[in-house]
Amino acid sequence: MKGHLTIIGAGRVGRALGRALGETGWKIFGVVTRAKPSARRAVRFIGQGHAFAGISRQALAPGNILIATPDSAIPHVAERLAQLFAEDWKGKTVLHTSGALDSQVLQPLRAFGASVGSMHPLQTFSGVGVPPLEGRAFVIEGDPGALRLARQMVRALGGDVLHLPASGKVLYHAAASMAAGQVLAIVEAATTAMMSLGIKRRDAVRALLHLTRQVLHNFQRLGPSAAWTGPLSRGDSGVIAAHFAALRGFPREYRNAYDSLNQLAARVLSRDPEDTISQLAKLHNEAKAATAAGRHG
Repeated sequence: MKGHLTIIGAGRVGRALGRALGETGWKIFGVVTRAKPSARRAVRFIGQGHAFAGISRQALAPGNILIATPDSAIPHVAERLAQLFAEDWKGKTVLHTSGALDSQVLQPLRAFGASVGSMHPLQTFSGVGVPPLEGRAFVIEGDPGALRLARQMVRALGGDVLHLPASGKVLYHAAASMAAGQVLAIVEAATTAMMSLGIKRRDAVRALLHLTRQVLHNFQRLGPSAAWTGPLSRGDSGVIAAHFAALRGFPREYRNAYDSLNQLAARVLSRDPEDTISQLAKLHNEAKAATAAGRHG
């Protein structure tokens, strides 16, 4: 059943990929979840397919299976599929959508003849609608047959393929987490700091995002060195010390993050990382001494 696909899991990623693939001509045969109502909701969102409560031979009729469950469930799903339908896997192709796990997690199915791999869209999914996928990177790895299927899907979605070795998945996912979730934490902390001065959230967010977007635009257009801005890039130690002092009224994670991020910036952006880090260490020690003196005073 070429071009037909069953999706196991009805979360944000599975629903979005199902709908996007369906709009490009793929036939979504079915959606499998533990309960029928959630499968039905996913089918309505996707716009086609049959709703299945639990894994069945009928649900697995297509030759292509996409496992879009949470990462923690994928090993159990693979074991369960292998135990129930061991004789049915030869000639089938199975992909999962985890960013951190590689195709080895599907080894129980590979052992029975399936071609297995992973296909992770480097995109956030809010659960509201389908995010833009054209031009987005999809990281793929796995067996030759699984790679062929993944490339077909990515081409249909207008995405760009990044081919990684299985051993690189965790590091890739760590990098993606830094560029997404951890950046969000930084921007939210900055927003909170500005709100503490009486600035409304919407105004703080608007102001900070203009700044952040411009830096990222410069990073893309000019590279990291030209885009680097702020007191550390200018060697302005007095301003850095003042920043650190101003953050004393916040939970210690703010100061720790500010200090660690300065050190990281020194490591990856400075022309002389060791000297810049040494200067930061001196500032840090001076700030600690000033804090201790303030307590005793």
